[in-house]
Amino acid sequence: MSDTEKFSTQHLAGNRPSPTTSPAQEQGAPEKIPVPTAQEPVAQPAPSAGEELGTRHMFPPLEGVGAQRSHGPFQPSQAAEGRLPDGHVLQGRYRIMGVLGVGGMSAVYKAQDLRFPKVTRLCVVKEMLNTATDPEVRIMIERNFEREANILATLSHPGIVQIYDYFSEDNRSYLVEEYVSGKDLEVILTETEGFLPETQVVSWAIQVCEVLSYLHGHDPRPIIFRDIKPSNIMLGGSGRIRLVDFGIARLFQSGQKGTMIGTEGYSPPEQYRGIAEPRVDIYALGATMHHLLSKQDPRLEPPFSFHERPIHKTNPIVSHELADIINRALEYDINKRYGSAEELQRALCSLASARGIGGTAPFGVTSAVGVSSNVLAVWRFACEDEIRSSPAVQDGVVYVGSYDNNLYAIKAKSGEFLWKYATEGGIASSPCVYDRLVFVGSSDTLLYAINADSGRIAWTCPTKGSVWSSPKAAFGHVFFGSDDRHLYAANIQSGRVAWTFETEGKVRSSPAIGEEAIYVGCEGGVVYAIDTSGQARWRFRARRGVTSSPALTEEMAYVGCQDWFVYALDIRSGWTVWRYRASGPIVSSAAVDNDLLFIGSTDNQVYALDAESGRLVWRYATEGQVTSSPAVGEGALYIGSADGAIYSLDVKTGALRWRFQTDGPVISSPTIEEGLVYVGSADRYLYALPV
Repeated sequence: MSDTEKFSTQHLAGNRPSPTTSPAQEQGAPEKIPVPTAQEPVAQPAPSAGEELGTRHMFPPLEGVGAQRSHGPFQPSQAAEGRLPDGHVLQGRYRIMGVLGVGGMSAVYKAQDLRFPKVTRLCVVKEMLNTATDPEVRIMIERNFEREANILATLSHPGIVQIYDYFSEDNRSYLVEEYVSGKDLEVILTETEGFLPETQVVSWAIQVCEVLSYLHGHDPRPIIFRDIKPSNIMLGGSGRIRLVDFGIARLFQSGQKGTMIGTEGYSPPEQYRGIAEPRVDIYALGATMHHLLSKQDPRLEPPFSFHERPIHKTNPIVSHELADIINRALEYDINKRYGSAEELQRALCSLASARGIGGTAPFGVTSAVGVSSNVLAVWRFACEDEIRSSPAVQDGVVYVGSYDNNLYAIKAKSGEFLWKYATEGGIASSPCVYDRLVFVGSSDTLLYAINADSGRIAWTCPTKGSVWSSPKAAFGHVFFGSDDRHLYAANIQSGRVAWTFETEGKVRSSPAIGEEAIYVGCEGGVVYAIDTSGQARWRFRARRGVTSSPALTEEMAYVGCQDWFVYALDIRSGWTVWRYRASGPIVSSAAVDNDLLFIGSTDNQVYALDAESGRLVWRYATEGQVTSSPAVGEGALYIGSADGAIYSLDVKTGALRWRFQTDGPVISSPTIEEGLVYVGSADRYLYALPV
């Protein structure tokens, strides 16, 4: 998935290339205990066959207007010969309100869903005429239609129009889809005087890549759209793009070739030979970007002539970096193109225009570029080396570890030094304060318990590996992980180990404490639920390491993974409720507040997701990787980035409240306490900032 959400109908197929397959295309699933012997996760090869959205040899394309072309102001139309008249009701439910588009054997109608009598719920009804005279062929086409409609109904992504229903009447088959208001990019291009801003086109292309990543990663077989072009990309009122006009899908078995489907000028050479695989869509997206930026319609030019018509000849202000990306996507040789939508998306995200420099910020992505520090620190405290540890605050004292080997105690209001305790290794573990003891791990393999008032050692607990995991205290014990692949439970008062639990990898994830269990991930790619006696309740296997620490609610355990996914797991069984795919590995830990989940990613983004469904609410683009974990309070979110900034964002909209710039990457996660935000930086300072 690339995001979690919605769709429509038009073309898919083919053998998926394996060289550049993203690391995470299969959903993890909980496994039964006992825990097997440790082994590193192995990436599975990409599926060898695909699905194809739409088959124009079965149902001819619409003419003039796309399946969901600009649904702008509706103009009532008279029923053409053989077309449904206005007011006609299908299945006793869908009242026809007018024709949106017509073709030789097909039509698209605007309709009202009468099942919701108190509101006007609009939908789109696609009608396809079955003209086969052979009874067996007619039955086969109907079966194909039902099968393909079911495929489309399973798709769930915010960049895809949702399928509501399908049925057949007489010689016609109908597909009922979500009604989307807005304009397609071809209309927008036509209405635009001069050239579209590069930032807009790049933003749209990134969003299309997200949808293609979802389609190409479809399980059990990838789906190939096969007809990417401006008129099949709609821009809604929210600034988000939607792919429309899919047509009817059919599955392609391994080794088979498809029928030529697509639009001349946008389709690559192999598509004319019936080959359908993900890099077909890469070419078509490149052709679409070329058209949007140059205003040269490829349908009116010799086929495959993009390199003879460089964008700069007509639009010299397009950056050379973007032109190079488009040229690679448009390579005649399929093996010279980007190997996947993810790879193309990463290239686009690396552009200055993807971060809003020199123009409007990308649609659907809030960006902080050009914003300088507009908040002043209340105080800052200098350590002797970088701070990656996240501060803990209790009783007016801030405790934080540093790579200079020291744990520091500092007055929260003034930043005045109280004491420090030196370990034998760097500290990235975040301290836990409990019962007047401060617990913290060190790379010297020890967990330390230090008196919170005096800074004197109370006890240590040895392990056989560095302790980067942050300890948590509950049930009379302190729980923490070690690079020796174990989760430890140590008595709070004595440090005596009550039990250890062996995992399949280094435990750098910090444990989360539930009512009856402890939840933790490991670098072997497994998330565990362990009861208070040290016995596993369930485990969930992801595709890559889990450094992120679980965030818990009564029903869910949320965790990010280096396989690019955020997982929502049922807290009782470990089964996946939903998953959301970011554009890069995730080591940030989630925060949940008022039904929203917030998390960062190494793709430079901060994401806000609906905690119940996994739907994207907003995302915010920083200028560096986000491995810091968010803190939420009083309607604001606080998080650090490797770009050296600490960001304060509005939780509802993702809008920037303020940005504070430090002189080093901010890996540390913020802590909010009594109107101040405490966070460390690799510039060796601990900062206290106003909320």
